[in-house]
Parts: sequence; C-alpha cells; structure tokens
Amino acid sequence: MSVLEMKVPSPGESITEVEIATWLVKDGDYVEKDQPIAEVDSDKATLELPAEQSGIITLKAEEGDVVQVGQVVCLIDMDAARPEGAAPAAEAPKQEEAPKAAEPAKQEAPKPAAPVAAPQTYATGAPSPAAKKILDEKGMNADQVSGTGRDGRITKTDAELAAVPALGGSPITATGARTTTTTKLSVLRRKIAQRLVSVKNETAMLTTFNEVDMSEIFRLRKLYKEEFAQKHGVGLGFMSFFTKAVTRALQMYPDVNASIDGDFKINYDFCDISIAVSGPKGLMVPVLRNAENMSFSGVEANIKDLAIKVRDGKITVDEMTGGTFTITNGGTFGSMMSTPIINPPQSAILGMHNIIQRPVAVDGQVVIRPMMYVAMSYDHRIIDGKESVGFLVAVKEGIDNPVEILMGGDERKGLGL
Repeated sequence: MSVLEMKVPSPGESITEVEIATWLVKDGDYVEKDQPIAEVDSDKATLELPAEQSGIITLKAEEGDVVQVGQVVCLIDMDAARPEGAAPAAEAPKQEEAPKAAEPAKQEAPKPAAPVAAPQTYATGAPSPAAKKILDEKGMNADQVSGTGRDGRITKTDAELAAVPALGGSPITATGARTTTTTKLSVLRRKIAQRLVSVKNETAMLTTFNEVDMSEIFRLRKLYKEEFAQKHGVGLGFMSFFTKAVTRALQMYPDVNASIDGDFKINYDFCDISIAVSGPKGLMVPVLRNAENMSFSGVEANIKDLAIKVRDGKITVDEMTGGTFTITNGGTFGSMMSTPIINPPQSAILGMHNIIQRPVAVDGQVVIRPMMYVAMSYDHRIIDGKESVGFLVAVKEGIDNPVEILMGGDERKGLGL
C-alpha cells in the first residue's frame, strides 16, 4: 500500500508553526490531487493546503491544533480506488438516516404522557427541590423570585440567577437570554494582539493631526471618472491620491521612511506602501512595491488586485511583508478621528477618516467644503516633531492641490488620459 504523508509546508520565512483552522474534507473522504483539503492560519495570513496526491485521506490533526512546519497532518492512501458514482455515495447517508429518524418517532410517541404530570406536583410559583436548596443557601424566600417554569414554577436556573435584594430594596431577577460563547482566537488574531501590545510597549508612539480639503479630488473624480475607467479598466478612487501624496512626502522626509534595528536606523530609498484592507480573517496589510514609481492607474490596479486576494483568502505572506509605511482608511467604516497604531517594524502610519461637509474659512469667507481629518502616528525615537508635522503638511499640500503638487500642473496627463 502506497501512503503519502502530507506535511505542513513553510508559508514563509520566520514562520515555524501554523494552526489548523478548518478541515475542508472528512476523515475517509476520497480527495483529488490539488484539491483544497484544509485552511491553515499562520501569524501573517490564512492559506489553503492542497492535496499532494489523489486517494483516501486520513486526518492526523484536529481543527484548532497548532502544528509545526514539517509535521505530518494527514495521510493519503494513493492505492485506493476512486469511488464510483460520487453523487449517489454522498446521498447515501441521507437515505439511511431517513428510516432511523422515523423509528424513534414511533417508539417515543407515547412517552410524552409520562412527564406531563411531573410539573403539577408543585404548586404555582413553588420552587423545585434543587431550586429550594439554592434559595435556602442564599437566605431567600420563594416569593422573592419570579419562576420561568411551567405554571410559574421556580427552576434551578431561576434560583441560581436570582440576586439577593439589598435591605429595603426589591428583588432582582434576570430576564431574557443569558448565554455566552467562548471561541479560541486564531493564530493570526493572537499574533496581531501581540504585535499591537508590543508597539505600545516598545515604541515612543505619538500622533499628530491635520485636516485636508477634498474639493479638488472630488472635482477631478467627477470630471474624469468615466474616461479614466474606460481607458485603464479601474476606478479613480481616493487611495491613489493619498498614495502619491505619501510617496512624495516620504521622499521629502526620509526619516519617516525608516526603521530601527537595535542601535541602528535603516533608511529606505524606495517606498513600499502597506495598504490596510479588511478581510474575512481580519485586517491585512498587503504591500505596493515601489509605489513612488507607480502612476495613478497603477496604484488603483494594484490595490484592487491585492484587495481581491485578501477577500478571497489568496493573499500570500510575501505580498504582506516588507512595507516601509502604512496607510489605513478608517473612514470607510465611518470613523471621524482615531490614533492609528504603527505597523512594526515601520516607524509611521497615516490614518484617513470619513469625509464631512463642514464650514471652513477660505479667503476670509465661510464656505462649505468636503473635509477629512488625517492622523499620523510615528515613533518619536527616530522621527522628531518637526519631521512628523512637516510630513503631514506635505501630504495635506498634495491632497489640497493635487494638480500642481502631484500632476505637474497637467491633470489629464497626470491621470494618464
């Protein structure tokens, strides 16, 4: 018999263990080669585990188990014949279960008559023996508790939930459902939690704020939205403007585009921008490589591609590794103001927020403009206040006046039209 031992492949550098999030097949199923058989969580992403060969599978790990890279998680009997008529085989349990479900119904039909009289052995509002014992221990009388059982009988649960009233007070009883659910955090969520706590503990994080006027971006999108989409095949969104404004500001303030490694500071001459994207497994941060060289359409196309991969669970570890600066947009969820947390080992992050029509003073006149608050959190160990404020002002300049600052004065050429 030829049996293949399937081992956990390495999702990427520095990852030594993963968690079996979900088995997509059952023990004893016949699997085809390259068929997804499991989803595994690492501390960076959720990945699919495909079958390496066809055959009958035997599972060697349970859902929720943390397994080491290289550990055997299942066996595949490659000599097993493919079952004939897969569809009928899948339906067979239903045919077998039908009579089983009917048999208990016939046998149990007369049984309800026996317990019907049981609740009537208690007077209306009287506690059951178990409930009475609990009430006696609490020093409470039955008339201080509202029963939820048949005919108002006080159940054990009623007695357990009943609170002893304060002197001179009225009885306190629980009403409605009081259930709780405990779920184990995924490896990814646990890793995110560890990283967020470490950032707060290990960096000198500060946040500076400003506001940007979105009027010009609104005008450009309204004027060129359809033409841009027809030519480039992607929409003209806000992220391309902010990405271009950020890459310009990073080149003006290189210490913002840096990280700390022990006693050394590492400056990067490229701008790899991490874009926060919300996915089914949580917040992911895929990276735009060399975003400083991308056009508006290039930024939009790359963000769309990465966002689709995140939502489909197909994003790879490599595509989320190595960013030098992060942009996150809480405004898509309605956030007006927040202090974003740095994405280590980066030293700064820009937070975008919702756009609100607000009165502002322009040339001595009060006008209504679409305004957005922006926030930049930074590591004060290598970024001084002067650089952080200057950086955010540079971003503001690019958003307030994108044609002159980001497009060289030619809006059509700047958009690639």
